[in-house]
Parts: sequence; C-alpha cells; structure tokens
Amino acid sequence: MNLPKKKIAVVGAGTGGYAAAFRAADFGHDVFLFDQNANPGGVCLYRGCIPSKALLHAARVIEETRSAAGIGLKYEDPEIDLNQLRKWKTSVVDKLTGGLGILAKQRKVTFIQSTVTFVNSNTLSVVRDGKEERLSFDQVVLATGSRNISFPGAPEDLWDSTTALELPEVPDTLLVIGGGYIGLELGSVYASLGSRVTVVEMLPQIMTGADRDLVSVFLKKASALFENIITDTRVEKIQPVQKKYKVMLKSGQNESSAEFDRILVSIGRKPNTENLGLENTRVKLDDQGFVRTAPDRSTDDPSIFAVGDITGGPLLAHKATHEGRVAAEVIAGEKAVFEPAVIPAVVYTNPEIAFCGLTETEAKSTGKDVQITKFPWAASGRAITMGIGEGLTKLIIDSASERVLGVGLAGQGAGELISEGALAIEMAALASDISLTIHPHPTLSETIMEAAEVFYGTSTNIYRPKRR
Repeated sequence: MNLPKKKIAVVGAGTGGYAAAFRAADFGHDVFLFDQNANPGGVCLYRGCIPSKALLHAARVIEETRSAAGIGLKYEDPEIDLNQLRKWKTSVVDKLTGGLGILAKQRKVTFIQSTVTFVNSNTLSVVRDGKEERLSFDQVVLATGSRNISFPGAPEDLWDSTTALELPEVPDTLLVIGGGYIGLELGSVYASLGSRVTVVEMLPQIMTGADRDLVSVFLKKASALFENIITDTRVEKIQPVQKKYKVMLKSGQNESSAEFDRILVSIGRKPNTENLGLENTRVKLDDQGFVRTAPDRSTDDPSIFAVGDITGGPLLAHKATHEGRVAAEVIAGEKAVFEPAVIPAVVYTNPEIAFCGLTETEAKSTGKDVQITKFPWAASGRAITMGIGEGLTKLIIDSASERVLGVGLAGQGAGELISEGALAIEMAALASDISLTIHPHPTLSETIMEAAEVFYGTSTNIYRPKRR
C-alpha cells in the first residue's frame, strides 16, 4: 500500500530522535531533525554514554595494569597524560557524531542546528543564527531528553556529569553525591586516575534496583578503589571553605562533616519539557513533568508523538532508540507498539552489573513461586583464567512453568552477556532452553547455561542437587 508522503519534524537528535528520524526517512517521508548540537547524537554521544565509556575503558586499563602483578606481570604505575586522554575521548565522540551526520545526509534527513518551540500542534518556531522562521509539519516527534538535577542551595561551581566528563582536573579528594550508576561510573574513573573518592548515598543501598548479591560483588572490589562508600546518609549542607568544600552529613541522628576538593552531584535527571511551547499544544504532562504517552508513543495531541527520557520509565538510550523506531512506524501507518517484556540495565563499573526482567527482590515481593539459581564465577574456567573469579550469574525462574523471569550478572563483561537473558525472557524461554543450548567452552557465557542447569541439579561444575 502506497501511503501519502508526510512532512515530519523530530525535535531533539539524541538516540530516540535520530532513530525516529532515520526510520521515518526509510519510509520515504520528508524528515527534518532539529538539535542544538552540530550533529545528531544528543546527551548519550556528546555528554553521556559514549564519553563515559571511553573514560571507563581507560580506567579499566589502569586497573588491569595494577592487578597484573598477581599473574607475574609487573608494570610501572602509568603516567597519565590528561590532555591526551581528553583528546582521545573527544575524538571518539567526534567520530560517532560525525558518522551520524553522514547517515542523516545519506537518508536525506534535513538536519537543522537550532532551537525550537511550538507555535501550535503543527507549527514550529525555528531560531538559527538569530533569525526566526516558522515551519509547518504533518507530524512531530518530541525527543528532547533529560538533564541533570542540581543540588538545591549548593554552590554553583559543583560538578555534574557533564563537567566531570570534560576532565577539568584530577582532584586529590572528590565527593560523589549519589550512589546510582552515573555517580559510581564517574567515581570509578576518577578513583583510577588518582583521586580519593567518597560516595554518599541517602538510600540503604547503592545501585538501587539491583539485587544485593550482585552489588556485593562490586563492593568487594570497590573497597580497594574508593576511599569510602557511605549509605543511609544525607548531605545536609555544602559550604565553600577557602579552596575546598565543607560538607555536613547526617545519618539518622548522627551528624558529621568532611572537606573535599571537588564535589560531583549525581542525584538523578529530569525531563526537558520546559520552554518548548507545549502549552500551545494538547500535550499533557504527568505530575513529574514527563510527557504522557500511549504504547504507540502518541501523546494527547494527535499531531505529536514523544520518545525517550521525556516520557519517563528507565532513562536509557536503548529504550529511547526502540521508542523512536516505534513512533516512526506508527506515523507511517504500521502496526507497532512499545511493549518490551524487559529493558536490560547495565552499570559499567569494574566489575560490571547487569540485569533484566524481575529481580530477586521484585519476584519475592509479588509472591510468585520462584526459584533463584546462582552460578559463581569461581567455578568458571574462563573466569579463573582471566583472574575475575569473584563474579556471579543468577536466574529467577518460575517454579511451576520453568520460565525464565529474570537474569542478573556481576562481573567483567556482564553488559555483553545480559542480552542472552533479555532474549530468553522476550521469547518466554524455559530454563531447559538455556541449559540444552550448547555454549562454547571456555567462555563466560557458559555461566548462564550452568545457572540454568543448577535449576535441574545437573550443573557439571558445581554440586547443587535439585531441591525437592
């Protein structure tokens, strides 16, 4: 069926925005992509996922050289050229964002570097080079992303993740406020570069959402990398003192203070829904400021779709990408909805933590009759040869149906392994589907197979008889 060609605007060129634009162009539509950066990429490529992973790779190399003495390889402490590290990180960003610019041209997407506001549901005010023009569209995809939440009442020169990724310096002491994945990842980078890093988290556990046994694998190694990780503690006040910051901490009824050279605030993100002129449309926001959407990514305004961080849920780039594709397909007349069984999450610390589906905590809270099976990497030949035997693989399995409901991993490369778990849950796989799938030996992926075998009491490399 030949559908009429539409004129489509995508506002925001992050992972959700450029995915929507490219997919819409594939259908033959006339697509305009708007963003304030010089190329598509958004926060993920410019100020998030990509630069942070580049620096985490450098941090891992440093850590590996330091730990190699245990296998008989001794290195001098690495000499860190901060300028070259910055240049390399920037070159990675430039290569990927430049590549997206080329892809936009190949797909005949009109990319416009500008600010955009809604005049009405189908008309945008586009400002570039100080000049305004108004453009009308059949449909608009809103993908403006999110931004860091600042610490209320704190000095303005505190770091956020954007500042930290610029590597302005390697401070002697660094306080990270917030024990989520962003704070822990960046804290790991600076600790590896030489800072004495303290993490303060107001909740009882860092990495909220991940099971404790997975987090404990990280904590065993973090105790040597971080100066301190403090939970159940609030930052009450931050006061500049000469060239440092005095921080007042409160845990229960106990109060204390400490001084730090720099402070990184990583307490969450909020949606970029202000100053867009949404009041001139029929788009509705929820109580937290996120755009209200249906599974097909439509909003309360028939002309406007929304994808990515501004729609809430897990603020993850891969979620945004799939939402962007769904929006473009629905606009093109395809039957599509965003209804994933799982959205995998990865914390790129060393070791990595990855999980998808139900966590053990969630499974038990729902009252489901589940069995938790675990395979320690201390029994993995591949893990031992790599010197990473502290890892863990676990499965959450429905006791009656034997369906895999959740997968968790802690260890090097966990982020690369979790996709097998996500596919298993999406396909409603049974534990037997995994256990009967021949995995190559010796690999870390075998730990997923062996965790499934634990369910049946048939694991070759650990003795876990099936409970009756």
